Amino acid sequence: MCGIAGFYGFEDDKLLNDFSKRLAHRGPDGKGIYKDDTVSLLNRRLAIIDVAGGDQPIFNEDGSKLIIFVGEIYNYLELREPLIKSGHVFKTKSDTEVVLHGFEQEGTAFFDKLNGMFTIAIYDKTSKRLTLARDHFGIKPLYYSIGENGLIFSSEIKPIFYSGYVEQSPNDKVIYRYLKYRIHDDQKETFFKDIYRLMPGEVLEFAKGKTKTFYYSHLKDELVGLSQDRKFDRMSEKRAVATMKKSLHKAIQYRLISEVPVGTCLSGGLDSSTVVSVVNRMLVEKEKGAKAIGKVQNTFSAVFPGGINDEEKYIDEVTKFKSLKVYKVKPKAKEFIEDISDFIRVQEEPTISTGPYAQYKVMEKAHGKVTVLLDGQGADEMMAGYMPYYMVYWRQLLKDKKYGKLLTELLNSPDVLRKYFRDRLQRPVKMDSLLSKKFSGQFESVGYHPINDNLKLRLLEDIFSDSLQSLLRYEDRNAMRFSIEGRVPFLDFELVRFIFSLPEEAVIENGWNKNILRLATRDLLPASVNKRRNKIGFTTPEYQWFFEIKKIVFEIFLSESFANRKYFDRPEVLRAFQDFLDKKNFDTMVFWRIMNVELWMREFFDQKVQKDHKDHKVSEVKESKIIVDGKTYKRQLIKTDFFKKGDDYIKKISDESLQCFKTLKSGDSWFIVVSEKVVATSQGRSHFIWDIHPGFFAKILSKYVTKTSAGIGLGSPWTMQLAIDEVGLPKIILAATASFLGKTIGMKGLFYKIAGEVVRSIDGPTEYSLYPANVSAKLGPKEPQQVAKRIKSEILNLKSQTNSKFRIQNSEFLGAVIIDANDIGRNVLGNSTGLENSLVERIMADNPMGQGREQTPITIVSYN
Repeated sequence: MCGIAGFYGFEDDKLLNDFSKRLAHRGPDGKGIYKDDTVSLLNRRLAIIDVAGGDQPIFNEDGSKLIIFVGEIYNYLELREPLIKSGHVFKTKSDTEVVLHGFEQEGTAFFDKLNGMFTIAIYDKTSKRLTLARDHFGIKPLYYSIGENGLIFSSEIKPIFYSGYVEQSPNDKVIYRYLKYRIHDDQKETFFKDIYRLMPGEVLEFAKGKTKTFYYSHLKDELVGLSQDRKFDRMSEKRAVATMKKSLHKAIQYRLISEVPVGTCLSGGLDSSTVVSVVNRMLVEKEKGAKAIGKVQNTFSAVFPGGINDEEKYIDEVTKFKSLKVYKVKPKAKEFIEDISDFIRVQEEPTISTGPYAQYKVMEKAHGKVTVLLDGQGADEMMAGYMPYYMVYWRQLLKDKKYGKLLTELLNSPDVLRKYFRDRLQRPVKMDSLLSKKFSGQFESVGYHPINDNLKLRLLEDIFSDSLQSLLRYEDRNAMRFSIEGRVPFLDFELVRFIFSLPEEAVIENGWNKNILRLATRDLLPASVNKRRNKIGFTTPEYQWFFEIKKIVFEIFLSESFANRKYFDRPEVLRAFQDFLDKKNFDTMVFWRIMNVELWMREFFDQKVQKDHKDHKVSEVKESKIIVDGKTYKRQLIKTDFFKKGDDYIKKISDESLQCFKTLKSGDSWFIVVSEKVVATSQGRSHFIWDIHPGFFAKILSKYVTKTSAGIGLGSPWTMQLAIDEVGLPKIILAATASFLGKTIGMKGLFYKIAGEVVRSIDGPTEYSLYPANVSAKLGPKEPQQVAKRIKSEILNLKSQTNSKFRIQNSEFLGAVIIDANDIGRNVLGNSTGLENSLVERIMADNPMGQGREQTPITIVSYN
């Protein structure tokens, strides 16, 4: 396995070196480079076959053509012999050289003979033509971009994205389709504007600025023909099972070809258990083809003890009577959050769920123990491994008027029907309601219509376009992140041909999906595994995890960047997530997709991601002036450390103010203005939103509160619940009713006159604030007038001290003000200065303290 990259039409040695570094994990065993005045080509090698002699690029006999290559060709020895007979001279034992000579002999048509996984770049120096190709199933990735300078291509997106030769912009249409329809990797466009993927079985030829794309692979069309040809309908079950066993054995044997250690993934499902068991039997029977496994087979699994989708019991059943070295990882929600940045960077594009993270941890565990891992990927799309395929088959039977067969299938699928109706009865979260109307309105014509009444055609659609393509991307990135080659035996084109030549009953029969595989493994697997269909696979207990990481999710949804993102209706997202926590909806994948897009945008597009609050310096002073009624007021804004529950805030406010005392001049009059937030927080009147549980009335009433640009007030269920708890539901309903009636006759402000100032001072989480204010809702400070008096008393004590550092003996200290201020209004809550509240509010009219990341909750105001 390797990584390849290059460009055509320009020279850039620095970029080529950067490409090499960015792809080093895909090929830590070495690199190869070719450059001329037209192309620059790079290979990073993970040595698997012909370790000693397979370095790239590889040239043909006269040096006119060269190849860089990713992947493995399992039938390369069969293809090599005819080429030798045709006169081709081989310098290596590698499969890569077979591809080059085959291309010399037959052109791109030779690629259709390759049984394996690959991406290919062949350069013809004579015609200056670069040919790129990808394997039949799209197991290995290849991305490209074409611009004014020429062509850039790579095994991963990041080298192209960071090259400086493409515009760094997200592809909004792909983001919409992902959010709305839960699909991706099904078309040429990626999540990155102007960066495309080569599709399965596709060729791209580039020469002298001209591009040509076409499909070399006829596999999909052949499978369509096989699925319609009924000549195998009369094959006996015994013969079909025997052929299935033989085809499966050969497919797995092919994928054991290696000069480095090979292991197997084991999820506990039917597919991976089959691979593990076949390999184990080969070891027991001492087959020559199992040499790369070693004396003992290494298996790697992810388990979740106590989780709702833990498969450990099935793993233990499979491994119980076998001589295996079993490795298990136990991913945790906390680990997921710690790894999430790397996981998102590794995957490059968003994922459907958190499930691929389990595979990420499995690959991490396998690193250093094996270099190749076999997996069961692909069997679900070949043999209807997911529940929705039942519905497709039932619709097909209905369409074909096979009513007796349909009835039989329904009667034998009670668990499928139960799940179907349970899912229908649950209240789904409609993504439309969570998206910005302006954003989604741009894509009203973008639809998604999968085949829903022809089982074989739906399976082919999912293999070559939909679900399998995303799963293959997940596996490739996770494996290569840890320099491991992932191999997928079920995606052997001879095995796939055989399965699609069988009638639908080989796929689903009497309520059992994967029927032919179950029949072929009856004597190989424990009955508990052979007869299970509660499909789980490598995934996470996402539902449980979202409760565990709810604080993180809230922080993301309440962040400034999320609030400014054009894709989402943030209030609706927050409301829906609160409903999830209240167990009123259950679709965590909706919230993951939203969260994933936000974190993906931060990773790849945000120039300045919000820094952790620990990075903020404290004890800084900024100065601001304002003129009120012809008098100049100097305001010294003090940047402080954080205030937290239980702080001695009176002393802390006084101590934080000391640094400004020396700037006061003789004859100055001055006072201290303190944000009510720090007082309320210290008094324990600030609450994380996940600790507040909004009731029915809080959710209803908050919808009718006029929202402000700052998002402050009772316009959230959390703040409304605080108001109800503080003054009682009857008073809030009375205030709301009076407010509604008052507005009809032009009277404003009745709500807070009735509800009281304590309700007016309630604040919700604001995205521009620092943690924890961005994820907290708070009541106003308790007894703010008394707090103002106590601060005044403390400062007067300082004033009476003789220490020269204070230097304030000849100035007049007026007292303290507790103020609730934001960008849309000021409200003095406590005042011990003797000045009119209205004057103080005018002095602070431009809200110089800010309510966000300034971290300046204390101001010393002075005038002469």
